[in-house]
Amino acid sequence: MRLFLPYALLASCFMTAPAFAIDLPAQPPADRPLNEFVTSVEKDGSITFRLFAPSAKAVSVVLGANAPVEMKRAESGVWSARTDALKPNLYEYYFNIDGFRSIDTGTNYPKPQRQVNTSLILVPGSILDVRDVPHGELRLVTIPSKALKSQRATYVYTPPGYTDASEPLPVMYLYHGFGDTVASWVAQGRAPQILDNLLAEKKIEPMIVVIPDTEADIPEAIAENFPGAERRKNFYPINADAIDRELVEDLIPYMKEHYKVRDDADGRAVVGLSQGGYQSLVSGLTHLGTFGWVATFSGVTTTTVPNKAVDAALADPDKLNKTLRDLTVTVGTKDVVTGKDIAGLKTILDEKKIVHDYVEYKDLGHEMDVWRPSFEAYLQKVFRK
Repeated sequence: MRLFLPYALLASCFMTAPAFAIDLPAQPPADRPLNEFVTSVEKDGSITFRLFAPSAKAVSVVLGANAPVEMKRAESGVWSARTDALKPNLYEYYFNIDGFRSIDTGTNYPKPQRQVNTSLILVPGSILDVRDVPHGELRLVTIPSKALKSQRATYVYTPPGYTDASEPLPVMYLYHGFGDTVASWVAQGRAPQILDNLLAEKKIEPMIVVIPDTEADIPEAIAENFPGAERRKNFYPINADAIDRELVEDLIPYMKEHYKVRDDADGRAVVGLSQGGYQSLVSGLTHLGTFGWVATFSGVTTTTVPNKAVDAALADPDKLNKTLRDLTVTVGTKDVVTGKDIAGLKTILDEKKIVHDYVEYKDLGHEMDVWRPSFEAYLQKVFRK
């Protein structure tokens, strides 16, 4: 009886307190087509943002890193604003509704985040499109992690034509950034589409791409439990160590057991963006005999988050140069989040004469317009050099 009493009391409160009742949100009228009330991409590549919010007092839309744009309200209760024609790309945006940040509830394309507050929209015409080409298979598998004592969701991309009888393929482990989820490289990074399209153009080698979660979510390292100001000091080191253990103790053995993969350093890469870029440095440089290819896209580095194993590897340039097939570092020239991290790493690499590829993306910040092109470019050299 005690189990059901709280629910009965709660139901009673709703049924016996009409003074607190409020109206449900308004819905678009049923005698009008829904496309008059939702966001759409126009034929010229412009976007018409629409939000049905008849009771709102003020609504604006924020597209990417641009300034908010005021939206106009029609008699139908629809707020709208139209952009100029945009180049083909995947864009981020959100609405400001009377001071409340909101996703676009009229679409089915939210940005994968631990706290969802942004939507995505695709203007077609680029390598991010789903084209009429052979497609690889994307599986969401649940991998038991002994290192983390949990069940871990992980994406595995296998190229078109892959079977259990295939020749062993090289493997890339691809990590997302802080605040994102295991689905980020899939939904926002468009990794499957980029891989499919580059393979169809014969610009890359067939490979398997493993997309784990960059967050360990162990009791001592849950991102939301740390103030932002203390994150790099207290959260990143613990989380990176845990994810490294998961990678070496769980993920790599799982892939060897369940897929036809190469088991040599030259056939294994670790890549990441932002926080995931820090992870790629930690795992890649700690285990030089395990990974031959390492890439960090706008990554956090030991400039702000020290790591003894990474420092030791950087202090032995001869070994690093002999062991790694490639070390790639990319960053936007206006990156205020990890720009100093990358600058510090670049200084060490230059001073120690550590062989690396360094690419700057002019006038770009901490954003996908750096990371997707970085991924596209890296795919075209990894496992080939």
